[in-house]
Parts: sequence; C-alpha cells; structure tokens
Amino acid sequence: MTETQLEEVLRRAEQTLDAKDATFIRRVFESYLYVTDLVEDKKTTIARLQQLFFGKRTEKTKAVMGSVSSQAGATGAGDVATASASTADQSSASPTPAAAGAENEPTSVRQGHGRNGVEAYRGAARIAVAHATLQAGDACPVCTQGTVYEKAPGVLVRITGQPPLTAKIYQLQKLRCHLCGQVFTAPAPAEAGDHKYDATSGSMIGLLKYGSGLPFNRLEGLQGHLEIPLPASTQWDIVQAVAAQLTPVFTELIRQAAQGDVLYNDDTTVKILALMGERGRQNAQASAEEEGNDADQRSGLYTTGVVALRDGQRVALFFSGRRHAGENLAQVLKLRAQELPPPIQMCDALSRNLPGELKTILANCLAHARRQFVDVYDRFPEQCRYLLEALAVVYRNDAIARERKLTPEARLQWHQQESQPTMQQLHAWLTRQLDEKLAEPNSALGGAIRYMLRHWDKLTLFLRQAGAPLDNNLCERALKKAILHRKNSLFYKTQNGARVGDLFMSLIYTCQLNQANPFDYLTQLQQHTDQVAANPEHWLPWNYRDTLAHASNVPPK
Repeated sequence: MTETQLEEVLRRAEQTLDAKDATFIRRVFESYLYVTDLVEDKKTTIARLQQLFFGKRTEKTKAVMGSVSSQAGATGAGDVATASASTADQSSASPTPAAAGAENEPTSVRQGHGRNGVEAYRGAARIAVAHATLQAGDACPVCTQGTVYEKAPGVLVRITGQPPLTAKIYQLQKLRCHLCGQVFTAPAPAEAGDHKYDATSGSMIGLLKYGSGLPFNRLEGLQGHLEIPLPASTQWDIVQAVAAQLTPVFTELIRQAAQGDVLYNDDTTVKILALMGERGRQNAQASAEEEGNDADQRSGLYTTGVVALRDGQRVALFFSGRRHAGENLAQVLKLRAQELPPPIQMCDALSRNLPGELKTILANCLAHARRQFVDVYDRFPEQCRYLLEALAVVYRNDAIARERKLTPEARLQWHQQESQPTMQQLHAWLTRQLDEKLAEPNSALGGAIRYMLRHWDKLTLFLRQAGAPLDNNLCERALKKAILHRKNSLFYKTQNGARVGDLFMSLIYTCQLNQANPFDYLTQLQQHTDQVAANPEHWLPWNYRDTLAHASNVPPK
C-alpha cells in the first residue's frame, strides 16, 4: 500500500470518526509507514528491527546467559572460567599489603536509593549557624559543673528550585530639575555589571544545550513559561560569543591530548545541514579541489570522539565534519612531541580509525569482539557461553587490578599471571571450532570466531603492553554526549555551529572526566579571558583551581 492510498483511507476515516479516533488511526498509519521504510531500506538489519520493537538488551554476561549456570547443560564450557577464577580467588586472598581487603569482585552497591550524604553537595553554599546562647568554654547550663566544647557541626540540607536562568531588574531612580530640565540618574550598583548576560548565563546555556541535550527552542519555551524570556536566537549569539573566548583552552586541550600515553578514538554519524544535499556536495568538491583534501569529497558526516589519558588526567575531544576518526586522530597526533614514544591507540578494527602514516601501538576493542557472540547467543548458546565466561574472568581480573590501584607494569604482570592462561585456552578453543569444523565458517558464529582470530594480537595487547586497555568503552561513553545532542537537536545548521558544539562538549566532558565542576569552570574562563589567552595551559579542568588560588595569594604590583 502506497502513502497516497493511505492518505485516501485516512481522509475517509476522518469524515466518519471523531477527532480523537481519527488522530489515533493516523498515528497507527504513520508507524506503519515508518516500519515499512525501514524494512525496504537495504541498510536496515534484523538486529536493528529487533531493537526497535523489543528494546536493546544489555550485554552483561549475567543478563545474556540468564540464571543458567555454565555447569547446567554445558559440556566443559566453564572449565576455563572456573580454573582461572579459582586462581584469582587464591591470589586476591593472599595477605599482601596491595591485596589487603580486596575482594574477587568489586563491591556492588544497590542503585537507585536516592540518598546522598552532605559531602556529595560540593556545589552547595555552606552557612555557619552559631548557637544563640552558648559558645565553646561556657559552663554547661544543664549540670552547671562542666564546660561545653566544640564538636563537628550538625547538618541540614535544603534544596531550592529556580529557573535555569534568572533575571534581576534594577530600577534606577531618576530626578529631573523642573527649571533647567537636567535629569539625574542613580548609578547602577557594582554587582549589576556591564553586560545584560553575564558569564554564568553563557555557562548555563552551554551546559544545557551541549552537556544535557536541551535544544535552544525547548529552553526558550521553558524560560517563557517561567516568565524569564530567552529567545533561541539570543541563546545562539551568547554561546557563539563564549566559544570565541574558550577557543585558547580548546586548542590547549588538543595539544595536551596529543601527548597522551593512551588514546581512544571512535566516531558516530552527525547531520550538518550546510554540508548535506546538492549544494553541500558542490561546496565540498570545490573545497577539495582547492585544498587537495580527499575527506571533503565524502558524502558521509561524522562526529569523532578522542579520549586521551596522561599522568592521571583525561582529555575528551570532539570533531564533527567529513573526516573519519582516524583522520581526526592524525590531526591531533601531529602536535605530539617528537621525543615521546608512539602512544597506545584503542579502537575497533575498522580501517578508518587508523591515523594513516602516524605510528601508534594498536589495540582493538575486546568488547566489540565479544558483542558479536552476544548477538548470536540465542542461536549458539553453548559455544557463546564458553567465550563469555572466559572473558568474564579477564574483566574480573581487570576489576581487581583497579581495586588494588596497580601501576601499569603491575597490572601487566597481574594479567599475564591470571588472564593469559584463560586467553590461551580460549584461542585454542576458537581455532579448534574452525579446524575441526565444529562451527560452520560462513555462519554468524563462524564469522564471530574468524573476526576474533583475525585480530587476536591486537585484542590481547593488554597481555604484552603495560597500560593497554581491554576495550574502547571509555570513548563510546564519551560519544554518548554527541548522540544525546543528535537525538534532541537532530542536526547542526552550519559547520560553525558544529565547531561550537564540539568545543563545548569537549570542555564539559573533560571536566566530568576529571571531577571538575563544568559550570564553575566555564564561568571562570569567561571571567579571566586575558589570563586564559596568555597562558591556557594554566586553565585546564584539573589545574584552574590552583591557578585561581595562586592568583588570589599574589599581591598586586
């Protein structure tokens, strides 16, 4: 049935049904058309349709395999996991200082209880309330014999609500001479400032838009209902102006990321209207001919996420445009100091994630390989259970290493001792499945096995290289910022809009990765623009507080 035929049916239905029923029928027909378009699209997979209708299933081993243990119905499927788990149990129980108090698995805390201690409210204003009649050293009014002394204060937490952006109206008194006509206006107080929108306004709009996915028009509606109007066009003008002030820090973050020991990269799709359609393709082709950039000739658009680890700090970067993840990573690594060794690069096995001629120590994502077995678990439960339980041992060992806060070198030795036997047995099992034709090579299971064997060396780099991660989940979590924005705002209008979004997302998520307050950080950068432009390396999320403290202690010249 075509869309025209459906419209004719809908028109006849609307003539005979009341408005509520007609609206319901129209929504049913629109859903039918949407599903039909998906089915007819050659890029739509059965897995995507399953996720659309039934929701995406978690990939945790317990959820995938259910409550059925590996010993029930699996012939030898849990041997690898059981053997390595017992070794890990013995090691974690040893009375060494590093292992003191460590458990085999991270302690699980019940989620969703909604309670927070007072220490969780780091951004709250703290008001000291003195006792009305007593102070330390006074006689006790009850027993009259002892004296009272200071104890830790009692605490009350009180939460108040307010609009995301508030306004103050200063009514400046005006006086006019009745004879000469001269008007005298009261001076504005110092706290009124020189600008209608202060630094906190830009910080809040940026956080809501690029940190929480709240579109400009939605914030405009909310502010309008709260009687503090804030047009969407004004919001864009504000964040664009703020982005210009934050650019030096964004550039410095790129330079810092280039010096990282481990770099994660991946990408997701994005819509930039100015680069789409016939005009976008013509402009891209013209730009490619002028600059000789092959990336500009592509029709695809991507947001790349790059997360870099160095000296305990984490830097998150976002780049939107026609470049793939590998090309964006190459642009970052061009700023790397020549004396530094090649960094570890974690990504999935797609060739477009590689940074071209720039050398890295490549590791592939173990979670991607594992996911292929999760996807076919319903059809091959016994074989997939074996692999999932083996990898569960590896991930548990990595969790123990994090609990013990092992150095990269100690973590490498731990994995070589506890995880390597499991991975060796898993490799032998995977090879046997194909060599002895226990799995059809052209089946979905065979494809998952071949993928894992083909990339085995890069999937197991954590057994040979200190600091090599197991998977690319850190970067995939970062890309959720871009995906959240895409789901709510749908697109960027121009390349400049995408650049502004990338800048805000990079600064906001880097703050979150380093436990810094992004609202305070963005505000301080705007309030110290001259100092930030002169020394951006002193105004990063992990050191800007030290810079502020130092500046407050230095007497003015």
